[in-house]
Amino acid sequence: MAEPANANPSLKRAVGLPLLVMYGLGSMLGAGIYGLVGEAARLMGSAIWLAFLVSMVAALLTGLSYATIASRYPRAGGAAYVTQRAYRSPLLAYLVGLAVACSGLTSIATQANVVARNLQAAFAWEGAPVALLATGFLLVLSGILLRGIRESLWANAACTVVEALGLVLVIAVGIPYWGQASLFEWPDAPAEGMAAGGGMEAAGTALLVFQGAVLTFFSFIGFEDTLNLAEEVREPERTMPAGLILSMLAATVIYMAVCVTAVSVVPWRELAAAPAPLAEVVRRAAPWFPAIGFIAVTIFAVANTALVNYVMASRLLYGMARQGLLPAALGRVHPTRHTPHVAIGVLFVIVLALAMLGNIAALASATVLLLLFVFTVVNIALVILKRRPGEPRGRFEVPAAVPALGALVCAGLILVRVTTGNILAPLIAAGLLAAILLLYLATARSRGEALREFIGGDPPA
Repeated sequence: MAEPANANPSLKRAVGLPLLVMYGLGSMLGAGIYGLVGEAARLMGSAIWLAFLVSMVAALLTGLSYATIASRYPRAGGAAYVTQRAYRSPLLAYLVGLAVACSGLTSIATQANVVARNLQAAFAWEGAPVALLATGFLLVLSGILLRGIRESLWANAACTVVEALGLVLVIAVGIPYWGQASLFEWPDAPAEGMAAGGGMEAAGTALLVFQGAVLTFFSFIGFEDTLNLAEEVREPERTMPAGLILSMLAATVIYMAVCVTAVSVVPWRELAAAPAPLAEVVRRAAPWFPAIGFIAVTIFAVANTALVNYVMASRLLYGMARQGLLPAALGRVHPTRHTPHVAIGVLFVIVLALAMLGNIAALASATVLLLLFVFTVVNIALVILKRRPGEPRGRFEVPAAVPALGALVCAGLILVRVTTGNILAPLIAAGLLAAILLLYLATARSRGEALREFIGGDPPA
C-alpha cells in the first residue's frame, strides 16, 4: 500500500531574498538600539558612532563565517549541525545548539515582559497583571508561528518596517541638528589624558573604543538566526549569504545615523541619563509627535525581537531533532501548515515559565556569553571544515583567516566581559551549560544508535 504523500512532510521553501533580508534586519534592529544609545553615550561620550562601526567589523567576521556555512550546508539546526560535522562530537553539538536556544528563550521571555509593561503604560492598564499581558502576547506569537513560515516572516517584515520607520523618524527629525555637536567628545577621564599628550592617551582611547565595541557588539546579535531558515529559503546557497551580509550592512548604516542624530539633538551627558534615550531625542526634535506613538513603535520593535527568536528557536529544535540530538517528536512537521508544531508548543511552555519569573536581566546577560561561546566554536569549526579534504564548497567562500580571526575576537570579548563585568552573569552561563550537560547525559540512552551513526557523517535523509 502506497504511503500517504504527507506522511513525512518537510519544511516549505517559501522565503526569497527580500523576506530574508527583512528577517535578518529585524533580528538585529530589535529593541537593542532603542535603549543601547544611552549606555553607549555614558561610556563613549559623543563618539558612540565609532563604537558601532568597530563592533560591526567584529560581528561581520563571524557573519561572513555564517554566510559561508549557509552556502555550504543549507540546513536547519545551523550552528549545532556545523559543530557536529566539524568536531564529530555529539556533546559539543548539543551544548552549542541548546546554548543558542537558551539565548533565544530568555530573550523572548524578556521581551514578553517589556511588551506587557509598555501596554500598561500606553493604555493605562495598571490593573492588568504583567503576567496576564505577557501570556496573551506569547499566545499571539505562537499562533503566528503555527500558521506558517510565510505568515511569520510577513509579520516580521511588518514589524521591521514599523521599527525601522521609528529609527528613520529619529534620523529625519534630527538631520537639521547634524553638525551642531562634536562627534569626538570623550568622557572626562579620557579627555584629560588626551590633553596631556603622548602615547598614554592614545592607548586609553583605543581601550575605550574597544570597551564601547564590546557593549555595542550585542546590538548585532541576531544575524546568526538566519542560518536556521536554510531549509525554507529558495536557492539557499546563493540567497543565504546575500541576505545575511545585506542585512548586517543595512543595520550598520541605520545604527550610525541614529547615533549621530542622538548626540546632535541631545548632549551626550543628558542622553546617558535619559531613561528612554531615543524617545527623548524625538521629544526635543519633534515635540509635535505624540508620545504614545513612539511607545507603539517600541512595542513593535520588542515584539519583532521576540518573534524572530521564536522562529529561530523552533527551527533549531527541529533541526537538532532531525539530527538525532533531541527527541524525534520535536522534528515533526504539521501535515498541512508545514511548521514544526511540536517544537513550537514545547517552546511556548518553557518561555511562559521563564516569563513568569519577571526580572530575568541577569539570565539574559548570561546568554550573551553563551552566544559568544557559540560563535567561537562555530568559527573554529569552519576552519576545520575548510581544511578537511572532501568537504563541499559553496557559492560563497571566505579565506580561513576570516573565521580564525572571528574566533579570536569572540574569545577576546568573552575575556573582557568575564574579567570586567559582574560575576553573576558568568556564573549563570556556567550553570546553564551544566544543565545542558545533565540533559545530554539523561537522554543519552534514548538517542542510542542514531547518534552513533551521525558521528560518522550526515544524518539519513
